[in-house]
Amino acid sequence: MKKHILRTTLLLAALLLTRTTATAQYVISLNDGQQFEWADLTFVQDGDSWLIRKAGNTSGGTDISRVVSISTKPLAERSWKAPTYPDDYRFLSDWNNRSKWNLANIHDPSVMLADDGYYYMYCTDAGFGNPQAGHGHFHCRRSRNLVDWSYLGATMTNVPAWVKDSLNAERRRLELPEISSPQYGYWAPCARKVKEGLYRMYYCIVVDNYIKTGKANTTANFDNSWTERAFIGVMETATPDKPSSWQDRGFVLCSMSDKGMNWTRSGTNDWNGYFRYNAIDPSYIITPKGEHWLIYGSWHSGFAAVQLDPETGKTLKKMPPFYTSLAELSKVTKRVYTRNANSRWQAAEAPEVIYNPETGYYYLFMAYDALEVPYNTRVVRSKNIDGPYLSKTGTDVTNVGGEAFPIITHPYKFGNDHGWVGVSHCAVFSDGQGNWYYCSQGRFPSDYDSWAPNAIMLGQVRSIRWTSDGWPLVMPERYSGVPQTPIAESELVGDWQNISLSYEFGKQKTSVNFKLKDNHRVSGDWMDGNSWSYDADKRVLTVGGYKLYLQREADWEAGKENVGSGTSNNHTGRVKTIVYAGLSDNITFWGKKLQ
Repeated sequence: MKKHILRTTLLLAALLLTRTTATAQYVISLNDGQQFEWADLTFVQDGDSWLIRKAGNTSGGTDISRVVSISTKPLAERSWKAPTYPDDYRFLSDWNNRSKWNLANIHDPSVMLADDGYYYMYCTDAGFGNPQAGHGHFHCRRSRNLVDWSYLGATMTNVPAWVKDSLNAERRRLELPEISSPQYGYWAPCARKVKEGLYRMYYCIVVDNYIKTGKANTTANFDNSWTERAFIGVMETATPDKPSSWQDRGFVLCSMSDKGMNWTRSGTNDWNGYFRYNAIDPSYIITPKGEHWLIYGSWHSGFAAVQLDPETGKTLKKMPPFYTSLAELSKVTKRVYTRNANSRWQAAEAPEVIYNPETGYYYLFMAYDALEVPYNTRVVRSKNIDGPYLSKTGTDVTNVGGEAFPIITHPYKFGNDHGWVGVSHCAVFSDGQGNWYYCSQGRFPSDYDSWAPNAIMLGQVRSIRWTSDGWPLVMPERYSGVPQTPIAESELVGDWQNISLSYEFGKQKTSVNFKLKDNHRVSGDWMDGNSWSYDADKRVLTVGGYKLYLQREADWEAGKENVGSGTSNNHTGRVKTIVYAGLSDNITFWGKKLQ
């Protein structure tokens, strides 16, 4: 009995430890005096016994009856190993190298934390060279620490039969020719934990055929109509560690028009879109009151909110036919964001909505502009899930519409590095312990070389800090598990780089150099002649009146890429540094200290 209690107590204690932070390190002490230090651990049942095993190992282990204690190391004592996977993963991109992908071939990610302590990531079917083609859809990978990701597999084998059935049922009703072989796209899933033992994923399937004739969307086939509806469906599982366990639950909604059956398009330069709300880019949220909502939409007229049935995950009210009126559509949906209230084709997509209980606000993140280069991330907030959402500048972007501020990511580069573009379409999530993260893809600029560098799609996770007045700041350098030990004022003296992320369409914002001097003055190409001060308790550096929030991160630009045929295809020499993010009403400041 005592042995059973010991095993149970250790197991429960260790499981609690695994939920503390993505940078936890463990000290395991055995009854024979041995001691191990592991970055991560897992438990495996072996008959009537439980084994403790170093995460990543597939065999062996130690019976937990031999374990005296499991503890986390003090923050200051934790070791840190620089990530070595390359930014330029093109030589590792093909399907046969998927075990080496880590965060390669990620686009439109969605991230959720499951009960087993793993973060699960799902994404659009896209990658350098389209390596996922023929291998299923909505691929999954997972990580304990948000740095090292293991590819698991596809969550959907084939397009569900209901998509084609629903598509052609409406076409028959409208006396339109059926589409025998629709052109599908598999986009932008959103996965969430619903409750213990239940997870949902909303996914998008786009039909790229013209409404009038049903022909594939090509210039030669253009028939003076808009392309067909997109569909949002839902899957469920109890075991996200098994990608094939996801069960399709069917249709949720489709693209909706308020123009009835007037789907005529005068030409390919006509942007007066037929659909009011495009059924892609869903973001699923459960409010503190227990209400379930879906916010979705891309370009067209803006983003819509619709309430869901908690039991089924489907819309709480029945959706009207896709060809309807604004009056009927408004009975079941509500527009919560528009960049331009008079536009049917506006460059805003990828809504991601979260609730922060510490601030009491809902935050609506979104991507602006084209995804290849100009992509940049904006955020607005509201006290209510369905708005009104306000920009930091005070604009009511729900009822009036307008530009969303602040800008929290933008094409950029530090120093002589290649930098990143297309940094948007984000997932925003927490570890349940008050630490928040931002995840998106990043692309190389198109002028990097001649081998399609802009088709590089690397997943990137970044830490978020929150300003004193409750706005999120995305850190400039990617998350790598650097221990967040206190930052002393003396560490700030020296050379820095700053990037001002003011909006410039399609342009990489570049860094300038400046120095924080030990006399608390600034010199260089940014804030020259101003004074600086530091609040060590809050980790806030103030320069010329701007509050800059500090974090320890890796300098990902440091070191060397070792890539190419016959090389190790890795990156060596990354080091720890200090970074900051701060903001004014419409500009975010990014900076890092040079080591």
